[in-house]
Amino acid sequence: MADTATTASAAAASPANASTDAPPFQLGKPRFQQTSFYGRFRHFLDIIDPRTLFVSERRLREAVQLLEDYKHGTLRPGVTNEQLWSAQKIKQAILHPDTNEKIFMPFRMSGYIPFGTPIVVGLLLPNQTLASTVFWQPSPASKFIQGYLGAVISAVSIAVGLNVLVQKANKFTPATRLLVQRFVPFPAVASANICNVVLMRYGELEEGIDVLDADGNLVGSSKIAARHALLETALTRVVLPMPILVLPPIVMSMLEKTALLQARPRLLLPVQSLVCLAAFGLALPLAISLFPQMSEIETSQLEPEIARATSSRTVVYNKGL
Repeated sequence: MADTATTASAAAASPANASTDAPPFQLGKPRFQQTSFYGRFRHFLDIIDPRTLFVSERRLREAVQLLEDYKHGTLRPGVTNEQLWSAQKIKQAILHPDTNEKIFMPFRMSGYIPFGTPIVVGLLLPNQTLASTVFWQPSPASKFIQGYLGAVISAVSIAVGLNVLVQKANKFTPATRLLVQRFVPFPAVASANICNVVLMRYGELEEGIDVLDADGNLVGSSKIAARHALLETALTRVVLPMPILVLPPIVMSMLEKTALLQARPRLLLPVQSLVCLAAFGLALPLAISLFPQMSEIETSQLEPEIARATSSRTVVYNKGL
């Protein structure tokens, strides 16, 4: 049987009510089926699980060793599938897949909620000033300055422009103006996300991306598949801020009318933070579950040289994030 330390490390990132009849373990493969939306959603819930941020160095080493033992066929008798899936979850959450170096906490997928929530709360604060509107616009940091600047400029320009228009809309009542102003961050963030995707991955449209057959063999590089990948990623980036920036204003506009919050205005910020946190926690797995990570496309839709290079009716490509 696995020792107590190994069991603890595996349980650290496992749901409290995890089933004991876990599916057979597959090294490097997702635990949940990726052919359905629910399977992808459940898979990404594991990826963003913030509990993996608190796994100790000892538990990380034990998880990595457990996977190494499995890989080399030296696994101790009694180690369960659940322990192996949990060990893989810990490793994938903390270590870079290429370098095996630890990823800085704010840059981990599991750091998305705890490190991103303050920005979302700031974005949705009522009575935004010009300075606060510019300050809180979240634009994805990028190693490519062009993508970064494009996202910043588009987000700030749209946010400031819409805020100015709302303020000058004399036909709006103060309450209507406040409600409309709360929705300003959504088009700003959505446009920034699209701009960032296009600028960051523009080279793929010119060079194409790899497409693979059913056996994982490289068939070729396709510009058409690249367009599909960018479109899917752009749609994901539009859907991503919807629950975060659309639902909280609607919910808060109703909650602010309740007797509790009207009598205790100091509770407004804590309540808004909780509402934002709930929407924020669901937004990422919902958005990135829309399309499979490895998307499928018929070879007849691709370039003739790609279609001639394989007998497969379909090929797959990595759509990216």
